[in-house]
Amino acid sequence: MPAVRTETVATTDRSEQSARILQAAADLLREQGPAAISTRAVAIAAGVQTPTLYRLFGDKDGLLDALASYVFESYLAGKRALEPSADAIDDIRRGWDIHVEFGLQNPAFYALMYGNLRPGRRPAAAQENGQILRRMLERARQQGRLRVPVETAARHIEASTTGAVLLLLSQPESERDPASLVGLCDTVIASIVSDTGPTGDGPTIAGQALALLAAIGEGNDAHAGDPVVKAGFSPAEAVLLREWIGTLAR
Repeated sequence: MPAVRTETVATTDRSEQSARILQAAADLLREQGPAAISTRAVAIAAGVQTPTLYRLFGDKDGLLDALASYVFESYLAGKRALEPSADAIDDIRRGWDIHVEFGLQNPAFYALMYGNLRPGRRPAAAQENGQILRRMLERARQQGRLRVPVETAARHIEASTTGAVLLLLSQPESERDPASLVGLCDTVIASIVSDTGPTGDGPTIAGQALALLAAIGEGNDAHAGDPVVKAGFSPAEAVLLREWIGTLAR
């Protein structure tokens, strides 16, 4: 029993130290910007030894990943709490607005999440945000609303929102006009959405064909996971089928 109590106390101390370090790092980031985030500066601000920081987070990259999740928790909580509406596209637009608003109101935090490029590494918070977007897009696909595969649509939205917000943040604060992103949102949404209504009323042949192309994906002859090939078509037949559906979509 004493051993269990000792372990519990140690876990609590570790959790409290982590929280103190992350809060100190968040304060530095807010007040002085990303350049202020060094392991030494954070350790001093948190009142701990640098080895303690490395023990808890591994290295600076580990600290930055944990910090991104820490400062984005309120943002992610808002995205998680979004109640799905009857129209998945409206939900995607709401998600877009939340993303842009958070970025413009929290420039230092946003730059940490999306401007701190490290090839092959992505903060856990950014990964969760991407998963939420893909779930929204999957609902849109199920409603027959997408003209492109889910992953393609996700990349279009992520690239446009992230790039646009970072571009605005690079401008003087007085010149950051979020209204300029409304047209971009409309353009991106139009590029991925078919003309099928949210309830499926009155879709055209082209809209149905686009939705089917989105459902079966772009295809890959060498990929055994191609849903058309799995359905019994040969790779050559799968290519031909997609060409026919593409003709209907046009």
